[in-house]
Amino acid sequence: MNYRHGYHAGNFADVLKHVALVELVRLLTAKDKKLFVLDSHAGAGGYDLAGDEARRTGEADAGVLRLALADRAGMPAAVRRYLAAVAAYDQKFGQKFGAGCGSLRHYPGSPRLIRAGLRAGDRFIACELHPAAALALKREFAGDRAVEVRQADGYQAMKALLPPRERRGLVLIDPPFEVVDEFERLARAVQQALRRFATGCYAVWYPIKDDAADKFISRLASTKLLTLELRLGEPVEPGRLAACSLAVINPPWTFEESMRDALPWIAQRLGRGVSATVRGEKANAPVPAQGS
Repeated sequence: MNYRHGYHAGNFADVLKHVALVELVRLLTAKDKKLFVLDSHAGAGGYDLAGDEARRTGEADAGVLRLALADRAGMPAAVRRYLAAVAAYDQKFGQKFGAGCGSLRHYPGSPRLIRAGLRAGDRFIACELHPAAALALKREFAGDRAVEVRQADGYQAMKALLPPRERRGLVLIDPPFEVVDEFERLARAVQQALRRFATGCYAVWYPIKDDAADKFISRLASTKLLTLELRLGEPVEPGRLAACSLAVINPPWTFEESMRDALPWIAQRLGRGVSATVRGEKANAPVPAQGS
């Protein structure tokens, strides 16, 4: 499959990944110690939801745009923080795309969400191999000395940069799954990274289409692992992604509780039949939630 960021910006997979990412950065920066963050497959940095790529799929309509219109009463704190980060980007960086059109047009990719949560003294490296996306990412952070952008293979960057000198780190791994052996490459890269930096926090996004996802997770069974999953319930067009997961290795304290609060709420508002599952240390069995 091909999962290039621009076509899917703000969809249900981004909601899952970015709600978790904002919460991870918040919790990891709560300690008064420097943090290193690596985004191995960073994408372009920011996206125009009214642009050609995003409108070709229209996936944001059933993702972040649906959440943005939801009643705030009873909204979990992690979801509020995510939507606040999205709104802040939309307001601050909207001029790069031109005039707005509706309540939300400009969507932050993972590098922008990470950057917004970091403190002075934290270190952030964003890698993107695709030439056009890497150029857009460099333009996105031009003049920002707190962010180092590299046009590089994210897996190779993990080898070169881990362990970080800070000894505390978050590694986001979000491959585009453009090659048939991506799960094998991903599993090998994560296992190698853990051998060099066993105490790091890793957030690994992957699609769920067949048993390859289960085989991948089975290779991480010996780690301190939390998996977050969203599945669409509405009929999905052939070739479209219908389910995805984020595997978080070494999650920080209270992260699991926050996700168990947030994901059922999200599932209920994304549409009929949408389901969320959290598997982690607090329970051996998954806790599903289904949209009405």
